[in-house]
Amino acid sequence: MFKRLALAGATATLALGLATTAWASGPVSAHRTLKSRHHVTAVPDQVVQWNQVLQKALVAPGAQPASIHPTRTMAITQIAVYDAVNGILRRDRPLLVDLRGPREASPDAAAASAAHTALDALLPSQAATIDAAFATSMAQLRDSWAVRRGFAFGARVARAVLAERADDGADGTPPVFAPIAGPGNYQLTPPAFAPAGFTQTARVNPFVLDSARQFRPGPPPALTSARYAADFQQVQSLGELNSITRTADQTAIGTFWGAAPIWVVWNQVADQAAARLGHSLGQNARLFAVLDTTLADSAIALYDAKYTYARWRPITAITAPDQGNPNTTADPNWVPLANTATDPSYPGAHAEFSQAAATVLDRFFGRGSFRFSLTNPTVGITRTFSGFAQAAAEASASRIFAGQHFGYDEEAGQALGAHVAGFVLDRVLRHPEHR
Repeated sequence: MFKRLALAGATATLALGLATTAWASGPVSAHRTLKSRHHVTAVPDQVVQWNQVLQKALVAPGAQPASIHPTRTMAITQIAVYDAVNGILRRDRPLLVDLRGPREASPDAAAASAAHTALDALLPSQAATIDAAFATSMAQLRDSWAVRRGFAFGARVARAVLAERADDGADGTPPVFAPIAGPGNYQLTPPAFAPAGFTQTARVNPFVLDSARQFRPGPPPALTSARYAADFQQVQSLGELNSITRTADQTAIGTFWGAAPIWVVWNQVADQAAARLGHSLGQNARLFAVLDTTLADSAIALYDAKYTYARWRPITAITAPDQGNPNTTADPNWVPLANTATDPSYPGAHAEFSQAAATVLDRFFGRGSFRFSLTNPTVGITRTFSGFAQAAAEASASRIFAGQHFGYDEEAGQALGAHVAGFVLDRVLRHPEHR
């Protein structure tokens, strides 16, 4: 059971940049501080470096077909990296392909080669960026027999992972969503009234979940319910472009969390936690594989629910002449703080992805173990958090401040994200050595 979102101004601050994110870490526990000081180096390891390459390549315009959710690309790449590194270190179970590499091969080289091979296949339009990054890795690792063996093995694993996911349904023709008129039903949204997005995602075979509908939430509140009226009035007040009830801090929150794709933001958080809390190459490989597999399955579950219920967005509900509830009042001139996403409102994506990511990171690093800041110079905002859960809660609330979602959307998203993450973690980390 999730409590209703607390929408008071947050005491911490946050902002997200993509290529120009600046980070700072505050105090952690004495044990982790010592560990971090011992392990942190000026240059991140190959796993973290290639996670950053992945982020950069993925957000480039036209990097991949718009119908393929970016989290699939992230998961496939990170699984390839992990299965390549683990195939050499042989410390744990593989995630997708069980290939045993030569023990004398370089796991760093395997990580770089697996990511390079996967990304070249998944994002061919970004070959120049990806190949340049691989040249950097080659220069860093220097030529040796162990490095050459690692490169060869990493490429072999990546090709096997790509083959395993080749027919997972992602490349199917996206079904066209046809809006149905009437109160409560999702309609294409202004200003572009673009076609509904990611209609194919729920049809993709999950990575770990048994099915897309496994944790499908119950239906949203009826339009005639008191809960619906309360959440309608809340977003109508707080989410309006020129709201007089939204605080300056809430405006910053609403603006900030829409500045970069939410799945990229949580990978940036994981980058920093891995570097500052002193994880090894093998631990980092497993971290990003589990994180991005969780986010990919979260996307599949999310769009199953979104298109099952096809609930209207606030911009449609608030401006509609037919409200479907005598306790709500239409405002035909209402405009949200941020442009509305091109998919149904229920459940909320930011809430789901953030809760899922925070659950994974809490499992890997411990609750409240990491204080971090994110800065986006393009909007001039920096926000700081005492832990992953605080950031996830703020990400959820942000979509109400931005006029994107009702409160019940965010609660359902939080619950769904927790369910998906819990299932993936229990399935993947169930052996004692996975603690």
